[in-house]
Amino acid sequence: MLRPTVALCLFLAVQSAAVEAPIPALALTGEAAVTFLREAEVLELEEYDNEGITKPRKATLTDGTITLHAVFKDVDTLDIKWKTPDGRIFFNVIDSYKHEIASYELDKLLGLDIVPPTVERQIGREVGSLQLWVDGAMREWERKKVKKLSPPDMESWNNQVSVLKVYLQLIWDTDFNNISNLLVDESWKIWKIDASRAFYIKHELRREDSLNRFSRKLLAALDNLDRDELETTLKPWLSPRQIKTLWQRRTRILELAEERVAEFGEAAVLYD
Repeated sequence: MLRPTVALCLFLAVQSAAVEAPIPALALTGEAAVTFLREAEVLELEEYDNEGITKPRKATLTDGTITLHAVFKDVDTLDIKWKTPDGRIFFNVIDSYKHEIASYELDKLLGLDIVPPTVERQIGREVGSLQLWVDGAMREWERKKVKKLSPPDMESWNNQVSVLKVYLQLIWDTDFNNISNLLVDESWKIWKIDASRAFYIKHELRREDSLNRFSRKLLAALDNLDRDELETTLKPWLSPRQIKTLWQRRTRILELAEERVAEFGEAAVLYD
């Protein structure tokens, strides 16, 4: 039998660990999250402080058992000439909530789990994307520029960043430099949000020289990606040209990985 002082210490240690454990970033995942987003009652839709130019709104939803938040975005426009905050210019940029859904569906096909569950939803007279809120997260801009926090496990962090770099070039996000479009949760997992200006119609990669490390798992997922399944899944959200150039970028990423391995060796390029 444990002495009272030892038992008390163990109790306090367990309580402390429970307090310090990171909260789950997503209250629901997979089909449970999708069903909730599609069917839960919308209690409130309000503006909130965010960096988004497209003015997304925060929705409060309940299914009678749990109450959660989500981000609602209804933008669907074509910018003939769009200038980014840092002066870059893009032509014929489609800014659409449909890209948020396409990004989630592509994430699922690749098994990445870096895009929060997202569905199309009509709220009142407005139709848009509804994306589950990532709890307890800070924006990468806040982590890097304000709090100046360093990841506790740099190897894990760098591996996540490498996956993210490949994904951003795969979806050709014209807003790729905006680190406010990335969230970091309490477990130091990176989430990609705000992809409304992604899926730019270009067959080439944005910057091949920035891709030097590749996840074996991601390369295998890209290699095994079925063209017909991709088109069927993304057809409601992307144009045929967007899907075609996405496939061309996927093919180039696989070629580039082979070129990097041939030049620098597997150990320097690939990781598990």
